[in-house]
Amino acid sequence: MTATRRTWLWVAAALAAIVAAAAVGTYLTSPRPGGRMDPHATGPDGAHALVTLLRDRGVDVVVAGSVADVERQARPDTLVLVAETMRITDEELLERLAKVPGDRLLIAPNPRARDALAPAIQAGPMRAFTAEPDCRMRAAERAGTVDLRSTATYVGKQGEAVRSCYAGALVRFHRGDQTVTVVGSESFMTNADLAREGNAALALNLAGARDRLIWYAPQHVEGGKHAAAKISDLIPNGVRWLFWQLCVALTLAAVWKGRRIGPLVAERLPVVVRASETVEGLGRLYRSRRARDRAALALRTATLHRLAPRLGMGPAPDPGALIATVTGRIGGNPDLLWHTLFGPAPDSDDALVSLARTLDDIERQVTTS
Repeated sequence: MTATRRTWLWVAAALAAIVAAAAVGTYLTSPRPGGRMDPHATGPDGAHALVTLLRDRGVDVVVAGSVADVERQARPDTLVLVAETMRITDEELLERLAKVPGDRLLIAPNPRARDALAPAIQAGPMRAFTAEPDCRMRAAERAGTVDLRSTATYVGKQGEAVRSCYAGALVRFHRGDQTVTVVGSESFMTNADLAREGNAALALNLAGARDRLIWYAPQHVEGGKHAAAKISDLIPNGVRWLFWQLCVALTLAAVWKGRRIGPLVAERLPVVVRASETVEGLGRLYRSRRARDRAALALRTATLHRLAPRLGMGPAPDPGALIATVTGRIGGNPDLLWHTLFGPAPDSDDALVSLARTLDDIERQVTTS
């Protein structure tokens, strides 16, 4: 083998090693996609950072993808964290969760999950604040001031012994031999907010209370009752004849008008602007002018326009009637729904993002209810 050939072989081997190292580094450092409170996601809404810290402290974190997984892994000495409860659509699943052994840590539960898993408390007003614990709960005292952003609060029902911290955003009570802890916000556990104030300490103290943690934050709808629904199932039986009559009338009108219209003429548009570019440009304009009030009004107006037809109401429903209808459909606190749909404008960009997520959650619950 000549010297020149050996030199080229060494160069090729070096290039292959560099490419392999770059590929491995890219794979290890690239963001891992996932939804809110996903323990594997490294995006802003994920919880990979918290799960990594818990495992570094020796906590055995078991990720459960379904209620059946929780039932298989739960033991009396475990802590079961339950989040993203709006995706649990079956009441039977919530009843099964209530029966598994171990303590509970409920993160921002919806009304159905709160009634099934934390019956000793009821919802209070919505708050947005950074606060001191103002209680004698060890996990909160060690964390000190935390930034919970927009959070629900809770109060104990009459006759129930409930400990409250952070003005009701964190509560704890005992149910038999179980300790149930409820937090009104999940933002302090996410990758984006874990480093704010004492958020990391509070998250580690709550989720690391036991040596074994079962993390259950479903990323898809579980229960499937509404997944199999068809369009025909959404039409009441009493108006089906009217629906078909309207279809016939529209067909006849199209045939009648079609006779008077000449052949189509293709016309080139001077400029084609994609819808995504229009939305992005409008959003940047709002942000540059700090027009959070106009952005919030646009979000709320769009949500109301989509909710009204789904609730069987007119294009301009009465706010009181709309709140009553939504409350009857998905439950929840009427005052909180009023504050979300018709309340004041957000005072920060983070509050505006939280409002958008809350509006999306309300619309999704109405759609699947």
